[in-house]
Amino acid sequence: MEENRITIEPGKRSGQPCIRGLRITVWEVLGWLATGVREDQILADYPELEAADFPAIFDYASRIGRRVAL
Repeated sequence: MEENRITIEPGKRSGQPCIRGLRITVWEVLGWLATGVREDQILADYPELEAADFPAIFDYASRIGRRVAL
């Protein structure tokens, strides 16, 4: 997994995880997918994204989801 596809910059999008330094967050992409928008539709609407970004998004979200707050 190419880890540099997900970036976090304190001054960008309030420090949320973004895709390759773009102003598109992991959570936005996951939200679009959750509402039924297909990957190919997202790529058509946001040509700055790449198909290889999706596995990085899923990997990041799965790692964050495993964290347990005690």
